[in-house]
Amino acid sequence: MLQMLIKRSGGSLRKLTVFGLGLKNNDIFSFIAENAGSLETLRLPCSEISDLVIEQTAWRLSMVTFLDLSYCNKIGAGALLIIGKNCKMLSALCRNMAPMNSLSKSSSEDEAHAIASSMPRLKRLEIAYQFINTESLLQILSSCSDLEFVDLRGCWSVILSPHFLKERYPKLTVLGPVVVDKYKYDEYDDHDRDEFSYFSDSSDYLEWDSMAGEVDEYYEDDDDELDEMWDDEGRLDEFQLRFYHVIGLGAQFYEWPQSP
Repeated sequence: MLQMLIKRSGGSLRKLTVFGLGLKNNDIFSFIAENAGSLETLRLPCSEISDLVIEQTAWRLSMVTFLDLSYCNKIGAGALLIIGKNCKMLSALCRNMAPMNSLSKSSSEDEAHAIASSMPRLKRLEIAYQFINTESLLQILSSCSDLEFVDLRGCWSVILSPHFLKERYPKLTVLGPVVVDKYKYDEYDDHDRDEFSYFSDSSDYLEWDSMAGEVDEYYEDDDDELDEMWDDEGRLDEFQLRFYHVIGLGAQFYEWPQSP
C-alpha cells in the first residue's frame, strides 16, 4: 500500500510518516528514499531500520528539512553523521528515546558529536532520554548556532545554570532535563515550579505546550486532512502510515520515569 501511494505521488510527496518500520523493511526505506525528490518532512519513529541502509540511501534525502528518528534503536552515530553530511537543509531532528530502552545504551556521546559536527543548520533538536553530558551539549550548542529549541528531558547528566544559558544563548528555549508531569505541575506553587527546572522558567513550559501542536502534528487524527493529501492534479502530497503491531516496545514505551 505504501509503495503504491508513493508511486501515485509522482515524485511530489512532501511529508511522510511511517510509524514502526520493521527490521525486514529496509527495502521499503530504500524505496522511500528513491522517491524522495520532493520530500521535506520524514517521520520514522519506532522504526528498526539499520545504519547500513541509511548510509546507502541518505544522499537521496537532500531536500529533507525535518527528520524524526525517535525510538529507532538499530541506528547510531554513523547513520546520524551520514544524514548530516547529505541533508544539508536539515533544520529539525527528533532523536528521542524511550526511557526504559535507553537504559541499554552506555552513552550517547558519539551521537551528540555526530550532530554537532554535521548538522550546523539545526533550529530544533529533540534528544530526550539520551545519555549525553554537559560537555556534549555545549559542543552541540556551539556548533549549531541557529538552535532555537532543545528537548533535554531525562538527560540527567546535563547540568547548566539558567543564567549561563540566558546570557550565552538568549534565543534558545530548553525543555528539561527535569521531567514534570503536566497534571501534577499545575498543583505546584511558584516556588516549587522554580525548583523543578533550572533551565526553563514556567513560561517556557507554557510555550512548549503551545508549540507541541505544531511540531507533533503526526499525533493528531484529523479527518479533514484526508482531503488535503491530494493536490489539484490528483497527486499525493502528504501521507501517514503507522504499523503499531511491529513496535514491540510494550508498556515500557509509555512508562516515563520521573526525575531522580
